[in-house]
Order: sequence, then C-alpha cells, then structure tokens
Amino acid sequence: MAQQAIRKTRRAAGKSTALWRGLLLSVAATVAAVIVFAVIIGFTDVSDGIISIVNQVIKVGAIFLGVQAIVLRDDPSGIRRGALLGLIYMGIGVLLYALLSQQKISWLGYLTDVLMGVAAGGLSGMLLGSLKKR
Repeated sequence: MAQQAIRKTRRAAGKSTALWRGLLLSVAATVAAVIVFAVIIGFTDVSDGIISIVNQVIKVGAIFLGVQAIVLRDDPSGIRRGALLGLIYMGIGVLLYALLSQQKISWLGYLTDVLMGVAAGGLSGMLLGSLKKR
C-alpha cells in the first residue's frame, strides 16, 4: 500500500515537472520567434494587421510546442494538460503585457487572449494525446 502511494506521488511530481518544462519551452519559443520577427520587421514594411496575425500564430505555435513536450501519445488526459499549459502561458503573457505596456485594453480583450490559449492548448493536447503508440 505504501509503495503504491510513493509511486503515485512520484508520477504526480513528474507531471508537474513536465508541465513547467513545457511552459519554459513555450516561453523560449516565443522569445526566439519574436526576436526573429522583430528583425524581419526592421528590414521590411509590415502593416499592423500582419503583425497582429503573426503574434497570434507565434502564441499558438509556442503553446503547441509546449504541449508536445508534456503530452504523450495515447494520453487520455492530454486535453486537460494542454488546456492547463495554455491557461498558464497566456495568463502569464497577459499579466506581463498589462504590467509592461502603457496601453489600456478592456478586460474582454485579455479574457479573449486567455481563452484562446486554453483552446489552443486543449486542442493540441487532444490531437497529440489521441495519437496511438507505435
């Protein structure tokens, strides 16, 4: 009985470690993509509409990479774990944006961003978790 509790605790600790590792991967991918995109913007004339679209693509791509790091094939909890990663990633991003920028955005705009992250993470987790083991 005690051995089962120990194994369960170790598995749970491994999952939380994987979540933070996936989150760090998402953040690193975001930073790298934003730097590359900033260089591209410096050499070209890009409209604000294109910048907004590319920023959303960067966020969704970063969430996908993070979810890919934490969701295994044939994982029934993939949707939940992916949605959690998307929630944390976008929650931190929205909080940092609100603190660092001087722009005022409505709470609905922030909520929409967070919900997009939850949806992207959940969908990524569902897709990746539904793949069959080889």
